[in-house]
Amino acid sequence: MKEMDCLDRYKQWVENAADPEIAAELASMTDDTIREAFGRDLEFGTGGLRGILGAGTDRMNIYTVARASQGLADYVNRYRKTGQCKPSAAVSYDSRIKSEVFARTAAAVLAANGIKVYIYPQLMPTPCLSFAVRCLGCTAGVMVTASHNPAEYNGYKVYGPDGCQITADAAREIQGAIGEADMFEAARRGDFEWALADGSIEYIPDNVYTEYIEAVKGTSVLYGDDADKGLKIVYTPLNGTGLKPMLRTLQESGYGDITVVKEQEEPDGTFPTCPHPNPEEQEAMELGLRYCREQGADLLLATDPDCDRVGIAVKNGDGEYRLLSANETGLLLLDFICLQRQKHGTLGNAPVFMKTIVTTDLAERVAEHYGLRTVNTLTGFKYIGEQIGQLDDERDFIFAFEESYGYLSGSYVRDKDGVNASLLICDMAAFYKAQGIRLAIKLEEIYRKFGFCQTFQRFHPFAGVDGMERMEHIMSYFRNEAEQINGIRIEKKIDYLVGVDGLPKSNVLKLELEDGKQLIIRPSGTEPKLKIYFSLFNEP
Repeated sequence: MKEMDCLDRYKQWVENAADPEIAAELASMTDDTIREAFGRDLEFGTGGLRGILGAGTDRMNIYTVARASQGLADYVNRYRKTGQCKPSAAVSYDSRIKSEVFARTAAAVLAANGIKVYIYPQLMPTPCLSFAVRCLGCTAGVMVTASHNPAEYNGYKVYGPDGCQITADAAREIQGAIGEADMFEAARRGDFEWALADGSIEYIPDNVYTEYIEAVKGTSVLYGDDADKGLKIVYTPLNGTGLKPMLRTLQESGYGDITVVKEQEEPDGTFPTCPHPNPEEQEAMELGLRYCREQGADLLLATDPDCDRVGIAVKNGDGEYRLLSANETGLLLLDFICLQRQKHGTLGNAPVFMKTIVTTDLAERVAEHYGLRTVNTLTGFKYIGEQIGQLDDERDFIFAFEESYGYLSGSYVRDKDGVNASLLICDMAAFYKAQGIRLAIKLEEIYRKFGFCQTFQRFHPFAGVDGMERMEHIMSYFRNEAEQINGIRIEKKIDYLVGVDGLPKSNVLKLELEDGKQLIIRPSGTEPKLKIYFSLFNEP
């Protein structure tokens, strides 16, 4: 964007932005911060919006949220068929700064556009939003969250009537509708309290939340088998939404020895003890690990702020604790679920396992051993959710996981679910503990049986207005020029941008090296980062 365009936009905001916080920030801006905040519009993609909080067109604030909500409302109403009942939307939010404000803003705009809105009366995990969309028969859903990003971020995810995040086609149409809406003039900014009073906005009743908890509890595969539910568990919600649903689910399932990390117990969008509230990060897990060592716990569970991801640590033979990667946890869960379902005759006739293309291929060997068909999808759990909906019989869906700590074992939601995954992990740990087997030992057994696969990731940030351009330059280099990496020849390039195995086109590149290593490179869909996935496989 030209500098003059930035200045014009900035002046428009100075003249029209009535919010005191935004006005104060605008008044303090320098030429550099104006270029950063107004250099482009915050892009609406399949992950919705995600950006740094603050004033500007490239920031998360009440104006960009209202404009996005107007675009969503226009999209929903555009496809409303004649004679069709009134469209509706479910709305939820997490513990982040401004999340409740943004959720109420979205609800008010949707209601002002004739869309019935159901909103949770308190913060709730992302899977509870997906569940509410399906349970209430809504046309759409909005979840205000930036997932596991640092505190300065927030976001706005949109869901379709199937409870799954919207498709790329829907995102493009909503982005088009947003682009047609003036930042200050177009959004119908109704009043939340008035809409609540006249019934165009309703709070989601408690029974919907209870039905969600019951659905999660119904995913257990213990089937009455011996399990040591005296398991000592340490849990941290990382100052997010997980505390209440996690404790309720685990306690009602028989797990009573749960210690919550006090410093990370209550919702707090500043994340004072975990600046990066991501269970993938060692730093975010350190307090939980300290609690484990002090109490001799069997298991550490950590969910991210919107409780759709979970990370774990398990005890080694020396009494120390080992953080498991999502691939390791996923392999353990897949093997355990299949073992139990096979033993109790609940695998079904055409069982299906799902994973993303950047998730360990070793999982396919485990799935094949138990007679499951593997479905690979593009990166992002929304693609798994879509595939679940396309099954002839949803009961055939057994399990899915992705390398970024997302897991699901039921079709009651169409997104990853940290509560569901945590219950399964506790059941698995309790089951093996009753047999005197540690999870770390069980993982080694899986490697001996199916082969050893080492995987790890590297993320490289590219902030600033030219960040996307720099990432695209790197992707172009590996696509068109690179012949070797660190002296090792590239044997094969698989470019998902041209379409592979019937998957939608995606900016992902897989490189197979002559020494058996594999690299996958892709720009993040939600952050200014380039993600690189490494894997090395050895036969058993």
